[in-house]
Amino acid sequence: MRLALFQPDIPQNVGAAVRLTACLDVILEIIEPCGFPLSDRSLKRAALDYGDQARVERRISWSDFIAADARTHGRLVLFTTRGACPFNDFSFQSGDTLLFGRESAGVPEAVHAAADARLIIPIAARTRSLNLVAAAAIALGEALRQTDGFP
Repeated sequence: MRLALFQPDIPQNVGAAVRLTACLDVILEIIEPCGFPLSDRSLKRAALDYGDQARVERRISWSDFIAADARTHGRLVLFTTRGACPFNDFSFQSGDTLLFGRESAGVPEAVHAAADARLIIPIAARTRSLNLVAAAAIALGEALRQTDGFP
């Protein structure tokens, strides 16, 4: 199981994702460019003391991400407000990569087209959106539950 962030805007979200993936023993892929400088120093600061325990793979571009060996071992599952299927009705597999878009803009059409599945996390009609890492935690929790993948 992998979590991938497409061109994240907010360093605190990346830090929280590093902590989340370290705690759940899941690989985190960061697809650049980010909306902030993603130096090893800034990543370490955002991740607090979890950086050494996390498995973070930086991808310099969308094409680098798509070409990575990890793409041959599972499905690309995009979480999007334009999703066709509620995540809790989806059957996850252990090789899946859960992909989340940029906080400010989501993902471009090419990313939608590359996804094997497009899922939505249902929320109350009067609300707009979840925080990126809150959504990732909900999705990873269900995916790991279904695949018996919790550490």
